[in-house]
Amino acid sequence: MRAPNLDKLSLKELLDHEAKVKKAIAHARERDKTEAKQKVDAVLKGMGFSFGELYGGRGSGKGGKVAPKYRNPDNPAETWTGRGRQPRWLAEKTKKGAKIMDFAI
Repeated sequence: MRAPNLDKLSLKELLDHEAKVKKAIAHARERDKTEAKQKVDAVLKGMGFSFGELYGGRGSGKGGKVAPKYRNPDNPAETWTGRGRQPRWLAEKTKKGAKIMDFAI
């Protein structure tokens, strides 16, 4: 495959090539990452181990539940772990001037 003469290409053509190269690089990285994972898994499996056994990972899937850190004093059934989006009850109370630590369990 012959490389194009970059000096003679227009800016639009150069930008088009740049986008194609970036996409190809990202694809190659993912392909290499997948290949590396497969090789590591094969070596570990051949030795009778899994990655999680050796490195203490959780494995696949989600972890356990997280304990709530904040509770709505008006409705104790409403709690929040401190992860993700703030619940409406907490957002409303903090807008009115309350501190988030006022609701800590």
